[in-house]
Amino acid sequence: MSSNVPTPARIRSHALQERAERFFPGGVNSPVRAFRAVGGAPPFVERGEGAWLIDADGNRYIDYFGSWGPMILGHAFAPVVEAIERAARNSASFGASTAAEADLAERIVACYPAIEKLRFVSSGTEATMSAIRLARAATGRKIVIKFEGCYHGHADGLLVKAGSGVATFGIPGSAGVPEEIARLTHALPYNDLAAVDAAFDAHEGKIAAVILEPVVGNAGCIPPAPEYLAGLREITEREGALLIVDEVMTGFRVALGGALELYGIDADLVTLGKIVGGGLPVGVFGGKRRFMDLLAPLGPVYQAGTLSGNPLAMAAGIATLGYLQEHAAEIYPRLEATARAVAEGVAQEAAKAQVPLTLNRVGSMWTWFFQSGTVTNYEEAARSDTAAFGRFHRALLEQGIWLPPSQFEAAFLGNAHGDSEIRATIDAARVAFAAVKVT
Repeated sequence: MSSNVPTPARIRSHALQERAERFFPGGVNSPVRAFRAVGGAPPFVERGEGAWLIDADGNRYIDYFGSWGPMILGHAFAPVVEAIERAARNSASFGASTAAEADLAERIVACYPAIEKLRFVSSGTEATMSAIRLARAATGRKIVIKFEGCYHGHADGLLVKAGSGVATFGIPGSAGVPEEIARLTHALPYNDLAAVDAAFDAHEGKIAAVILEPVVGNAGCIPPAPEYLAGLREITEREGALLIVDEVMTGFRVALGGALELYGIDADLVTLGKIVGGGLPVGVFGGKRRFMDLLAPLGPVYQAGTLSGNPLAMAAGIATLGYLQEHAAEIYPRLEATARAVAEGVAQEAAKAQVPLTLNRVGSMWTWFFQSGTVTNYEEAARSDTAAFGRFHRALLEQGIWLPPSQFEAAFLGNAHGDSEIRATIDAARVAFAAVKVT
């Protein structure tokens, strides 16, 4: 049973948590939701409205994780809700092709020139594991390079020094992953091109692909150093390996064309998710035609999924991406300005309170690292004072501000966040920083 003592304002959430613990490990279906890294009892969400979440006790919270990224237009955004309702009237699933699949694909390809063909799946994990299988088939090689703190889903070969919950709980990988599989994944420091060159020298002709988050979001927000992404593109082209850019988090968030557009780079394969599904479960892997045509039924690489291209998810994605495309000129500058105001405003309050804090931000995703040093890779991120972050998180939650419950998860906001939410957050942070200094 949960050992957390509920506040009077969250009695029903506490009861729901105790009930959930009878059925689910830790009472949750995804580990970070358990609040083990920040302490306190997690609220149980009943509904969302724009920038706000409302829990089972009727408490309202400004939402700064947005279902971990996809709610860029806000919760219960009317055009998305209406699109899902229309699709549901025709059936929730067919297991057969529908025109909506190509309708959504057309919108994705229009924003991502690197994607000539794609395939829909149901999660980011499916997308990345499929992209790696494709890269191995295309190159005839086995080794994959990833970067410490980058999270690409929970497939066996990708949990080596991963971010997200793996970083949150301080474990190097996962039990149940055979050594034979783990040895095929080489984890290198992010933002270090020399380490990548050295790996290719040490394993000449054996590396199939380099996979990375172009902006790390699962060790906290860590931007790429100048020329880092271009350097990776140059190395992989020289060595005959594929560059897989995992934009599950950054896709359609840091720009309409994601990080590829923002940083002006190309990729052999791209993975997408979150925003692409408008809040419903969707993943995408796509890229150059010569690689994608290796997939069955055209080629020898097998990948399949009963719910791939699910009509409800396609409808939500079409409505979301359609709105972003139509209103990009207003939405992305607004997201930039709003995120800058709240992220820098809170950082200024930390400075006034003499609380060590480092802000990393790219567009509408950011992290307040509780430390004074720069954060350019996972090793530096791990030096953060996670106990101080936990106190900060709890103090904000009690004031109706809900951050991601981990120092090592990026925060997000959406188009529904406005001036009143910014002011409320900065005011709450002013109060919270007093709690941070209490040890």
